[in-house]
Amino acid sequence: MQNDEKIFNTAVEATLEAIGGKWKPVILFHLTFGKKRNGEFLRLIPDISQKVLTQQLNELMRDGIINRISYNQIPPKVEYELTDYGWSLKDILHAMCRWGDGYIDKKYGGKGKVLFRPPVSDNEIKE
Repeated sequence: MQNDEKIFNTAVEATLEAIGGKWKPVILFHLTFGKKRNGEFLRLIPDISQKVLTQQLNELMRDGIINRISYNQIPPKVEYELTDYGWSLKDILHAMCRWGDGYIDKKYGGKGKVLFRPPVSDNEIKE
């Protein structure tokens, strides 16, 4: 009989199992600003290959973190969005972004550059 119990040393390991790696957090971060199509991901993440993007999207769908929406039209249209469960990652992803800004300043000073700047929402302006 096989033991199906999964043991983690910390819950951080479980988080990384679901969203770890080079591209999943970046894909999820972009989805916190709304639905995205395949081509949008490729423009926003120029270093990702189509094969890897497809693989990562499939894994995120399998884990219930994102949804794939297929529109019955010609030409075909497919969009990806966060599930309610996926939206629970928004604060973590945005905190990672803020931490990354500080890391860039600390490590690279004026020689570090971030190409994507999130849109400013009304809530952020008030804070």
